[in-house]
Amino acid sequence: MCKRRYICFCLLLISIVRVYADAQTGNVSGTELMLQIRGDDTLYLATLHDIYVFPPIKFKNKRQEQFYWRTVRDVKKTLPYAKLIALEMQRTNTALAQFSTQKEQREYIRTYEKGLFKKYEPAFRKMTARQGQLLMKLVDRECNKTSYELIKLYKGSVTAFFWQGFARIFGNNLKAEYDALDQDRITERIILLVEAGQL
Repeated sequence: MCKRRYICFCLLLISIVRVYADAQTGNVSGTELMLQIRGDDTLYLATLHDIYVFPPIKFKNKRQEQFYWRTVRDVKKTLPYAKLIALEMQRTNTALAQFSTQKEQREYIRTYEKGLFKKYEPAFRKMTARQGQLLMKLVDRECNKTSYELIKLYKGSVTAFFWQGFARIFGNNLKAEYDALDQDRITERIILLVEAGQL
């Protein structure tokens, strides 16, 4: 018992000395570490990331487990694109505010759209239909607007209506909203864990 305590104490002492040495040399990786000295006491202050704790999922069968891990894979693939779409929307809104006429705004949107298609179309074509559906919901989560509302905002009602009809033919819905509290609660849990680096 004493030997175990001695080993734990030595490991703790080594880690404290290492953290102190790294803090003195500025060689801290990943976590921001600060020292606060009060008299003879030294306090180590570290900023930690959020850690989410959920009850473990009990899968009823193998199929449910496969669905969960497929959702994890799809979230990891589509979430960065949803965040990118939200960022591009902010950039577009900032740029559109600088134009005084609708003609200039339409021309800007047309040019900007061509650039975006050229840049991201190959990646979107590689997505499965399920990933596309998830991306539409994640766009609603990140932008607080459905895909239909975004198309209507930037391209007009007729274009939005056309693309909604096209999506419905393939079983999708551009008006699908993200519901973190009910229908999409498992997806929300996965997103929180992925963003925190826990999954």
